[in-house]
Amino acid sequence: MSSRTRIRTRGVKTTAGVHTVHIPRQRGRRGAQPFVIVVPERPTLTREALGFLGRALWKRRRSLAPTGIALLAFAGTALAHALAWWAALVLAPVAVGPVLWLGVMQRRHPARSTALAWRIGLTVGATVALVWAALAAGFGPLAGPLELLWLLTWLTAQTAWLIVRRTH
Repeated sequence: MSSRTRIRTRGVKTTAGVHTVHIPRQRGRRGAQPFVIVVPERPTLTREALGFLGRALWKRRRSLAPTGIALLAFAGTALAHALAWWAALVLAPVAVGPVLWLGVMQRRHPARSTALAWRIGLTVGATVALVWAALAAGFGPLAGPLELLWLLTWLTAQTAWLIVRRTH
């Protein structure tokens, strides 16, 4: 770069990671505007890796829905525990809801074999998740065996989700 060329980054509105190289007017061209060359900065290896990971997660976002829900539940119960421990008293009766749903569904639309097995599996999974949410809101999501219960529930839900999405 010659002594007449300078890099200006202050005072120039550029996007993040872009340097503007300003070349002053040349001799003999009094009315001509100076040349401006925009040189993008090379992304770091960390930025490249995070970009790759973000694109991969975005591409598979539907198949990772239970993971997102599990992470939101974990953060939500941690926040509920920190701000309002009494939220556990509200969530505890809600944990009975899936069992009531199963009873109502079996009474209105009786099912046998596979459909009944799926209903029972969904009822057990939803009941475990709601009981975990109530306990985590009351005692904290990292208290005792609650973190292991969260992990097992998440793995079960994610595995079932991937199997169901593949077969249908």
